[in-house]
Amino acid sequence: MEACRTRREYPDSPVAAVAAVVLSDEGVLLTLRGNEPSRDTWGLPGGVVELGEAVQEAIVREVEEETGIRVRPERLITVFDRVVRDGDGMIRFHYVLCEYLCMAIGGVLRASSDAMDAVWVPLDRLDSFDISTGTRRFIETALAPRATSS
Repeated sequence: MEACRTRREYPDSPVAAVAAVVLSDEGVLLTLRGNEPSRDTWGLPGGVVELGEAVQEAIVREVEEETGIRVRPERLITVFDRVVRDGDGMIRFHYVLCEYLCMAIGGVLRASSDAMDAVWVPLDRLDSFDISTGTRRFIETALAPRATSS
């Protein structure tokens, strides 16, 4: 019997997904998206959580599938909704995204899966990449020192 899967495009309910701000000595990891939404734009590696998979397991799997890089999730940055409507106002995509800060722990950088390209970008060169305001905000939040309670 074939498993029932939630449609990503024009879904019946929100789709659980993950994205990772991956840091290394080389900078932050960006991917060039090969699928909608946001095809042909630079962003963070990530994807859909599979049935029975923990969110942190999904992050590790997705980053390695897209980029060849193995990661260790460090902390949750934020959870948010990404809703994209079509020209008629219908919901084309609705993802509930868990954004995590991750540290690179190994692997060889190579684009695959739904990433058309994958690159390490030095933090002082982020302005030379066309990334969304949201992606830039996630990276800045991940880099900010964690608030400490006194």
